[in-house]
Formats: sequence, structure tokens, C-alpha cells
Amino acid sequence: MRLRTLPLSTAGIVLGIMLACAGHRVAWYVIVLTILTTISLQILSNMSNELGDWLSGVDGNGREGPKYGIEGGGLTEDEMRSCIRIMVLVCCILGLGMIRASFGTILCVESECLVALGAAAIWAAMHYTLGKHPYGYIGLGDIFVFIFFGLVPVAGGYYVCSHQLDLSTLLPGTAIGLFSMGVLNVNNMRDMKSDAGTRVTVPLKLGEKRAKIYHTVLICGGWCLMLLHTILFTKGWQPYLYILTIPLYIKHLNGVWKRSGRELDPMLPLLVISTFIFALLAGTGHILQ
Repeated sequence: MRLRTLPLSTAGIVLGIMLACAGHRVAWYVIVLTILTTISLQILSNMSNELGDWLSGVDGNGREGPKYGIEGGGLTEDEMRSCIRIMVLVCCILGLGMIRASFGTILCVESECLVALGAAAIWAAMHYTLGKHPYGYIGLGDIFVFIFFGLVPVAGGYYVCSHQLDLSTLLPGTAIGLFSMGVLNVNNMRDMKSDAGTRVTVPLKLGEKRAKIYHTVLICGGWCLMLLHTILFTKGWQPYLYILTIPLYIKHLNGVWKRSGRELDPMLPLLVISTFIFALLAGTGHILQ
């Protein structure tokens, strides 16, 4: 299930939920179902990505990252396919339960729009490396990560919990999206040697040095947008609590610029945890203001 990636999937949804809780009363069971739905989608994505990489030969081509279930011999291809089918069912059950708990019915315009969004999320989770035309192999992974790890969980989580659309959530959603793109970028920089000839990624297009510049722009851009949101839409010092994570991001960027290949691997969970803490502190600050 690649547990070390799960905090990244929950960062955006936790921030969206906490932004909603700052101005609305939200039932605890809606919060729980929303978080569980998000985690199940991430697990589905991880399993699908592993099967897709294995079938395409990417995982068997000297990949620099850790070994996973199929490559390590823990699961067969058929067993992984069964796991994927189970997770699709779990995603559907939890997602429909979340919508039903929030809106009281599946048969309304708002609910049906969220069902459609959920179907798109399941498709995106499965087709990063799986299927006839996986978008992760043609350099589109960054765009989908930005949407489904940033904008959708923050703005969507806010909407599920508050039943209101708030354009101000697009700024923190974009910030989390940029950080999430950074996680993918670190992963792709680490795997540049094994990915060459098997897929197209942003680091392969840019080269290592420019990929690191691109990475720095993503991280700094996320920070600038979150600071802009805080300045424009909040009052007091509490919403600035996320500034406490600056040392983590500095350590991360320093490590990215000094390392290459397999040595980049520790920088991936560092950015994941930093983003989760960032989101948690940003949400806490909104609730306390």
C-alpha cells in the first residue's frame, strides 16, 4: 500500500476539512468518511501504479526506489489485480457513504456532481501507469497530481463539509498541489536512469539540473500562494502557524540539490511529512483565529 505516501493524500483533504470546520459545524462521521475515502483512493492508486510499472517493465529495469509487492515476490500479478478490484469496491462504498452522510441523499444535483468527480478520481488513480494509454508515461503525471492531490481534496473537502463553494480555497489547494507535484518530481528524479527509454517524465525532459530548478519553483511557489491566501483572507497571527515548517522545507531543498539517484529517496518522505504538517498547522491556525 506504500504507507509512507498516505500522509500526502490526506494533507489536502485534512486542510479542506479544517478550513470548513473553521466556519461551519461539521458532523464527525462526515469527516471520518471523507478521510477514509481519500486514503482508499491513494491505496488504489499505489496498487494500480505498481501493477502498471511491473507490466510495462519499469520496475524490472534497475529502478532506484524500494522494492514493492510484485517485484519483491510477495504478490503475483493476479493477486494484485484482485487487490485492485477490492479497492475499487471500497472506494465506491466509502465515497457514496461520504456523499450520503453529507447531503442526506445521492439523488440530488450536488451529490451527482460529486459522484462524477469520484468516478474521475478512481479513473485517475488507476490509469497513471495502468491501461492502454497511461498518462504517467507521457509526462502528464504532474498535471493530474496537481488536480487530484491539491485542488480537488482542498476545495472538494471544503465543499463536502460546508456545502459551499469558496474560491479562496483555490489558493491553499494550489499550494498543496504544487507540493504534491514536488513529491512526484523527487520520485522521477530518483528514477531517471531506470525511466529512460520506458516513459516520459518532467525530469527526463528537463535534465537533472533544470528539474531541480523546477522543483525549487514548485516549493517556493506553494509557499508564496499560501502566504498570499493568509494575508488576504485571514486575521491575527494564528493562521501563520504553518511557518513553523520552514526548516523542514529548507532541509528538503538542500538535500535535493546535494543528492542524485538513489540518494534522493529520503527526500521523498521528508517532503510528504512536511506537507502533511504544513496542512495540519495551516488548518489549525484557521480554526484558532
